[in-house]
Amino acid sequence: MRILVRRLARSVAPALAAALLAAAAPTTPAPGPVRVIGTGGMGCIQGAVRLPDEAPGLQTIRAGKSAFWGHPDTIAALKLLGVRAHAAGMPDLYMGDLSGPRGGPIPGGHMSHQMGLDADVYLDMNPHPVLSVAARENLEPPSLVRPDGHAVDPARWRPMHAALLKLATELPGVDRVLVNAAIKKQLCDTVTGDRSWLRLVRPWWGHASHMHINFVCPAGQTECPARPAPPPAGDGCDASLQWWFDQLDHPAKPQVATKPTKPPALPAACRAIMAAPG
Repeated sequence: MRILVRRLARSVAPALAAALLAAAAPTTPAPGPVRVIGTGGMGCIQGAVRLPDEAPGLQTIRAGKSAFWGHPDTIAALKLLGVRAHAAGMPDLYMGDLSGPRGGPIPGGHMSHQMGLDADVYLDMNPHPVLSVAARENLEPPSLVRPDGHAVDPARWRPMHAALLKLATELPGVDRVLVNAAIKKQLCDTVTGDRSWLRLVRPWWGHASHMHINFVCPAGQTECPARPAPPPAGDGCDASLQWWFDQLDHPAKPQVATKPTKPPALPAACRAIMAAPG
């Protein structure tokens, strides 16, 4: 079945190809010692473990559309975030996509989230009870950003959001935390005292209702090289942040459409992991 899907994927647009590959992805982790393969967020993982649907301070949402597998260090760090958030008086954190059981493409169009080192954590600070997995299937946490994209919604933003983002940057192994530029700007404008942690909070497209936590490749994973460069020095509250808002007012001229290309092929070692019995 997977071979047939891959053949079909060669003749369709990249987004559809990724969806076809994701639909044919294994539903169980690959057995064996933990092994992370890939770069730039694209690759696979052997020996992944699943985040529980409920853990202290955490609840997964949209289980029918999301994937909750990751490197054991990733899962441990997220559980730690839940414990620390709960201790700080925050409601349970809603957890979105991590990675598939063996990594690789997942539904929803994510081009990262393939190596067990990424996690989407929603920024919904409204009180909410523990619901059944089924009752959480269609939850849509609200955006924190105004419709024009230039600032957060003051009716929704709370100091607790900044506290949660700071907790995320303090987790073991965090590389960076991606948020909407308006959220980053709100932090730049309001955080006082220690601002060193702002360096790890970086603006990115979307991410108006959740943060994307990216973890570094764990020690000993030689098939998972480090990013080309860590986040730049400083708090990131400079002209590089203004660039994102300039795009809202004067977006760059769109490039001429070209023939769709295939999504990047998984490394050969990943293809073996995907095909391994489990």
